[in-house]
Amino acid sequence: MSEPPLRARYRLFQLASQALPIGGYSHSQGLEAAIEAGAVHNEPSLLRWIADLLMFSQCSFEIPLLLDMSDCWSAANFAALAELNDEFLAARESAELRAMSVQMGFSMARLAHSLPDMPAWLTDTLDAVREPSLPCVWSGVACAWSIGSADSAAAYLWAWAENQVLAALKTMRLGQSAGQRVLLSVGGLLSGAEQARGSAHARSNFAPAFAILSAAHESQYSRLFRS
Repeated sequence: MSEPPLRARYRLFQLASQALPIGGYSHSQGLEAAIEAGAVHNEPSLLRWIADLLMFSQCSFEIPLLLDMSDCWSAANFAALAELNDEFLAARESAELRAMSVQMGFSMARLAHSLPDMPAWLTDTLDAVREPSLPCVWSGVACAWSIGSADSAAAYLWAWAENQVLAALKTMRLGQSAGQRVLLSVGGLLSGAEQARGSAHARSNFAPAFAILSAAHESQYSRLFRS
């Protein structure tokens, strides 16, 4: 049974909220290492970092894979879903990013178990998937809440971008107004990415500089974040 459109919209807002208790605040996803290395040091370089990851990681790999997972949930093709989940985890650029994906997926799956009216097909499937990643659980919850895959992907991207800005605000000298200017620019980038992606689900994950910085985070002398 599908949700009324207005209720699904508010559940979309809930899904994208930083208040969602899945542990995103404890991860910088490589940004802390980029700041340590000087690659990100001010407002323009932060926007460039987000724009590059948006092009070469998020919209070229993670979001197409999220859309494919959404199709699997809609078709109840849970074997294919498990394969996509394994592919995503195998493609993580560092051990810390892989652990982050598993930890946030686990936290979101646990949250799904605690929320009322979550369908058994969702919770039972998540229990059966070995190490469900964040995209796997996110797409399943969106399906259970009757959130369309395009809206789910947009919310996923926004939550990721907002987390990057918040991590920067905690780590470097960047004021709240600068953070909002970056988010304003990111909104335009996300709109363009949505239009460019269209309906294609082709996946390509090649961001070697990001992988190196992410791996370097493990050996930083002082860290605020887990990844």
